[in-house]
Amino acid sequence: MKLGSKTITKFLAIALSATMLVGCAGGSEGGSSSSNEKPLVVGYSPFNSKFSPFFSETAYDQDVYAMTQIGLLTTDRLGQIIYNGIEGETNEYNGTEYTYYGPADIKSTENADGTVDVNIKLREDLKFSDGEPVTIDDVIFTMYALADPTYDGSSTFFALPIEGMEEYRSGMSTLYSLLVGAGRDNTDFTNWDEATQTKFWEESDKAAVALAQEIVDYCVANGYNEEGDVTGAAGNWGFEVADGATVEDFAKVILEGYGNDIVAAIGTENAGSTVDDLFPMYSADGLQTGVQTDASADNIKGIKKVNDYELDIHLTKVDAPSLYQLGISITPLHYYGEKEKYDYDNNKFGFDKGDLSHIRSVTTKPLGAGPYKFVKFENGVVNFEANENYYQGAPKTKYVNFIETTDQEKLNGIVTGTIDITDPSFSKDTAQQITDENGGTDITGDKITTSLVDNLGYGYLGIDADIVRINNEKDSDASKNLRKGLATIFALYRDVAVSSYYGEGAAVINYPISNTSWAAPQSTDADYKVAFSTDVDGNEIYTSDMDDAAKEEAALKAALGFFEAAGFTVADGKVTAAPEGFDGTGKDYAIEYEAWIPADGSGDHPSFMLLTEAKKAFEKIGVNLIIKDLSNSSELWTSLEANQVPIWCAAWGATIDPDLYQVYYSDVANGGKQPGGSNYMYGIADEELDQLIMDARASTDQAYRKTVYKACLDKIVDWATEVPVYQRQNAIIFSTERVNTDTITPDITTFYGWMNEIQNIELR
Repeated sequence: MKLGSKTITKFLAIALSATMLVGCAGGSEGGSSSSNEKPLVVGYSPFNSKFSPFFSETAYDQDVYAMTQIGLLTTDRLGQIIYNGIEGETNEYNGTEYTYYGPADIKSTENADGTVDVNIKLREDLKFSDGEPVTIDDVIFTMYALADPTYDGSSTFFALPIEGMEEYRSGMSTLYSLLVGAGRDNTDFTNWDEATQTKFWEESDKAAVALAQEIVDYCVANGYNEEGDVTGAAGNWGFEVADGATVEDFAKVILEGYGNDIVAAIGTENAGSTVDDLFPMYSADGLQTGVQTDASADNIKGIKKVNDYELDIHLTKVDAPSLYQLGISITPLHYYGEKEKYDYDNNKFGFDKGDLSHIRSVTTKPLGAGPYKFVKFENGVVNFEANENYYQGAPKTKYVNFIETTDQEKLNGIVTGTIDITDPSFSKDTAQQITDENGGTDITGDKITTSLVDNLGYGYLGIDADIVRINNEKDSDASKNLRKGLATIFALYRDVAVSSYYGEGAAVINYPISNTSWAAPQSTDADYKVAFSTDVDGNEIYTSDMDDAAKEEAALKAALGFFEAAGFTVADGKVTAAPEGFDGTGKDYAIEYEAWIPADGSGDHPSFMLLTEAKKAFEKIGVNLIIKDLSNSSELWTSLEANQVPIWCAAWGATIDPDLYQVYYSDVANGGKQPGGSNYMYGIADEELDQLIMDARASTDQAYRKTVYKACLDKIVDWATEVPVYQRQNAIIFSTERVNTDTITPDITTFYGWMNEIQNIELR
């Protein structure tokens, strides 16, 4: 469901498989067989049943398949790659030495010509949970599936600079994409017949109507609109239709908005249904199958089998995030593929190129070499059984159940005994409830044990430079000063807002990067600055002896200085007139903008207080901030894509490697074609920033990369399109009474969760 469930991570590449983080690393080799027959119960948010290493979409589904898989790479508690997984590698964390084991050894060599050779060597004693041996053929099969021209899952393995990857993927497109691209009036039936085309558009239109009706029904059922109010429902969902519009009219607008791509429309706009629900033709009629339209290579030249347990990969350039992206699951060829279609020497890799139908057919039933075997999913419960063949020893607890529950019921489930482990949203109120259950002592006590780690991501306030600008010049000093004036006031209220919502469960950040990253600037750094704390002349706005009232007065004065430098008329402490070429003026204000926030229509959002306090402050200097509290968060995402939101509050997800490409690279040299955050959200267009991002990617020297990324972050702050707000913490809570806390993964971190050593966990 789109409402309230989508996060702004759409353009962040998944840099590694979930199995790199879950169930594949840490602990010690060996271990006794399963002895505890009582199931360990873990509370989860609802699943989508896509328990596939290839096609999962949510973190919850990823955790299900990760229980059954091992990843090609292993990482430690700091997110660093373990290169010697077979014999084990010992690294220190928090004063303790830990030895990490993995299924493979990895060797990466940078060559004089700028290319990179990666050698991967598997352990020779690995087995899948069904007893079949794991070989390098399983790895090769997995890589070719992820590199297939028709692959449409979340992995970005196909984007790696592997020699021959582009040649292998060229010359083929899915039947679906070809039909959409050809349009309704196509008369060329070289690759399909007229009957197929006619049916395709009939079914697309039917699906669009069903989608539109679902949205209307959802809005009515939840009290957003009256029965039959299609226009209102469409508006609440981020679409504009004429007064008195019908569901059919709404459907046409949806389809047009997505270029007649009904699959993309359903995937983004649904109110609960899936593509299979509304457009069954997509799976049933071979629309996902590839159609050869031009010449393409028979294999990927840079992937070379050495022997049954060894593989070489040749990368055409140094690309720092690439090694992490090799962290794919090692999936069984005999299960996900078709063994009779595998013949490496004759360019057969376990399936017909362009046809992933067999892999898709087992999406709901994962199988691998991980610590647990998937048994079934029914009535909201995923059942697992210990894998006796797990290479780090059979898990101590034989059965594990993942059960669906609401976030509101997660903590209660621990208290009442129906759940042993879960992850409630952690706020000031949640912390107090946990403390109360522990007798008022702490968040860890005789009832509940709490583990807090920084979330791999951060909260921010965004400002679109394509909207908040002067004279249509988003990169001018005047436009930047306009945005800096706004950002100065927003930044002032971060502390009170974050403290009020999270208590000690979050901290204010000053750079647009997660504090979990090694590239994040630290307060002890010589050039560290608090975001938007200097005036237009570069002077510090605040002094250490200022109280809250004095800080507000100083911030307002600084904001007026920025506005005046941007060309606005300032008189008697207020903005009284706008310069020519400015279109952000309201009826009674020289500056007026909307700030959108998905706070459920009730102000339930970490940054809501920030906006309300800023609104009051802006009013004092003649600026009007209109807060748009969205009961339907989908309106934000669709409107952002349509470039209709001047200011908004949201959060970014992140990856282990701090690559800024997907979010801030604007591809100015090629007309801004990179579809990342810079283009469809922030409007940044900066060739120097683009070059810095690429320079950082082209090196594996972490010290150098950190210096370059600091320069990138300073440029982003100078654009004033993003106000960093908070780094929150995630909570995992355990029942102290039912879980043997001595067996929980020690020193849990952002990059090394409790599931990394799930094979050691025991119940009391």
